[in-house]
Amino acid sequence: MQPFISEFPQLWLEQLTPTLSRYVMFAVTVWFTLWIALAGLLAARKIRADRPPVRQLATEFFFSIRSMAIFALGGVCITYMIEAGLYPMPARAEAWGALWFAASLAVTIIVHDAYFYWTHRLMHDPRFFRRLHRRHHRSHNPSPFTAYSFDVGEAALMVAFFILWPLIFPIPWAGQGAFMLFQIVRNTILHSGYELRPMRPDGRPWLDFMTTTTHHDLHHGEAGYNYGAWFTWWDRWMGTEHPEYLARYAEKAWRPAFPTTWPGRGRPV
Repeated sequence: MQPFISEFPQLWLEQLTPTLSRYVMFAVTVWFTLWIALAGLLAARKIRADRPPVRQLATEFFFSIRSMAIFALGGVCITYMIEAGLYPMPARAEAWGALWFAASLAVTIIVHDAYFYWTHRLMHDPRFFRRLHRRHHRSHNPSPFTAYSFDVGEAALMVAFFILWPLIFPIPWAGQGAFMLFQIVRNTILHSGYELRPMRPDGRPWLDFMTTTTHHDLHHGEAGYNYGAWFTWWDRWMGTEHPEYLARYAEKAWRPAFPTTWPGRGRPV
């Protein structure tokens, strides 16, 4: 017990540092790029006219740090489980080459999307919402700093996937790291407040199977819709996609200058 206690703070800091660094790097970069440097150029892409108050941004940053502290506890748990020999599959998968790395990363993203959709819907159940998810929805008008602004229970649910998934699926540790990078980049963009996905000639987003910033922003505005994280599949299969999603997206989307007539516009762009 004594070695465990003495090494715990160092292990926790070792887990916290990369998570905190990724969050600060991407949240601050997205915020500065979209909200400061390119704000004038991208004014038409801003989903909501008003900006969250500075106090909201500071509060989100504080609660995001708390969430990352919980994530770091999960990382320490994984470290001790590795030492106990409970994670044999990731180490084996490291030797399976680049093709498996890519395949396992794709499978992880797809499975996590399903996990997120159903746990997200669970957190919106009135019996659990106040204890698990209310903090995140206090950001009615989200910002890049909203990405990790969670209640303690929600943070625990999020990190549980990363603890349990390598127990049952052979994703190499490098693939797990790549997924962590993927999810913070996507998470930050989804909360950025700007619609950056270009529109197809038929009025839908390019890569329509992937969620857009408008998709998730609608969830913050009207919480009974759009529970998906990375893909639109589950919301469409389960009938929980906002009925005005595509119309709201079209109001803010970038329309490339194709020699065609845009739906509902009656003229070439």
